[in-house]
Amino acid sequence: MKFFNTSKFYNNKVSFICVTILFILSCNENENIDDIQNISNDVVEIYLLETLDESRGFCLDIKGYKSNANIENGLQAHTCYSYQGMVAVDQSFDLLRINENEFFMPSFDVCMEAESLNKSSNLRLSSCAKNELQKFIFTNEGRIQLEKNKKLCITISQENSIEGGGGNPVHLIRNIELQNCEMNLSTYQTWGIRS
Repeated sequence: MKFFNTSKFYNNKVSFICVTILFILSCNENENIDDIQNISNDVVEIYLLETLDESRGFCLDIKGYKSNANIENGLQAHTCYSYQGMVAVDQSFDLLRINENEFFMPSFDVCMEAESLNKSSNLRLSSCAKNELQKFIFTNEGRIQLEKNKKLCITISQENSIEGGGGNPVHLIRNIELQNCEMNLSTYQTWGIRS
């Protein structure tokens, strides 16, 4: 007479259920991992190492004012707002995404993008698409190069700053564009990251 071993059957059934539950939980966790990372990532400002004619420094900035900035107007170099005690929403980039060669601005849900792969191209903002115009490398030397054309670096204008609409003393603005990466332009092409 053969008896059915219920304990073996029960243990296999419990093991199967536990594995199934773990699998389902891990799938759900992975679906939301981008949301979790976006919430927990540090935001930083990207500033020119040389202060030029602005003692508070120049940061990459959306044209406009803080949360009312208009992404359609693209990027500029503007007085860094960090002197006010925090990174401003229109100057904040996701640090993790910079390390992935994507300059994502979480407060506006857009990425920095070159207008073209050519010299003198301006920088605009668009929905993140991971295309070749949105891939930039922040080098160990502090240069921000277009991944598809490493000869081009984000460069602040050498022309005199213009006055912005606020601040005391008044904030200053300069244009930015892609120019050839050159040692004699390092003053205008060397950037830092800070929170």
